Amino acid sequence: MTQNYQPTTNKLLAQINEDVLTLSFNRPDAMNALHPEMLSGVAQLVSQASADEGVCVVVLKGEGRAFSAGVDLKVLQDIEPAYGRIGDLFDEPAKQACSAIRKADIPVIASVHGACFTGALELALHCDFMFTTDATKFGDTHTRFGLRPTWGMSQTLAQAIGLRRARELSFTGRVVRGEEAERLGLVNNSVPTVAELDELVANRVRQISSNSRAGVAAMKDLYRMSQQGHAIEQALAKELETEYTEILDTAERLAEFR
Repeated sequence: MTQNYQPTTNKLLAQINEDVLTLSFNRPDAMNALHPEMLSGVAQLVSQASADEGVCVVVLKGEGRAFSAGVDLKVLQDIEPAYGRIGDLFDEPAKQACSAIRKADIPVIASVHGACFTGALELALHCDFMFTTDATKFGDTHTRFGLRPTWGMSQTLAQAIGLRRARELSFTGRVVRGEEAERLGLVNNSVPTVAELDELVANRVRQISSNSRAGVAAMKDLYRMSQQGHAIEQALAKELETEYTEILDTAERLAEFR
């Protein structure tokens, strides 16, 4: 039986629909600008969903006009930056949220519309994949404000689109829209409307949910391994030797095709 999911802040919504947990940033009047408690909530609920056999996928999205405009700059007014760092008030919960997404046994999908800037983009890049709309604006604005990334932008953006393109986006702070984001490899797909985005995400969720949960968890773990920098022969050996004893439905699934 699926657990209850209750965020500790009203700035984050959680909804269970069958085997899908949808987490929605809930500050629509502020373009869902991030507060620390929103990040803590994501960390807590993603970790809870990963341990819940009744949940197969987490979808991360935003209420209102945008996914998220990034860190709430009003909160930063009360922080004394040190050498471009915004400090543990944000960095610690962000670290927990990004780690929970990466380590979850289930896929975490970012469904992005409207705007996705800097800290929000860093968070989305830790998700397994990202879908968006053509009009959505993406950008890394760290350098505009004399900040340096601490949530992974220098690693995940380069992995997504390549080092040269990542440097260009981060050094210039320029904004790209959904169609260009797809061409760059920043997102998996961009579609014209939010309605089509919702349909696309729902379709991918159904496809994932129809597969072996333990098999998907094994694939996610193996893809994590691919990011550890092993030489190819060592990586292939680790893939072969790693056991996933949680996969117990192989015979049953194969029998369906006899």
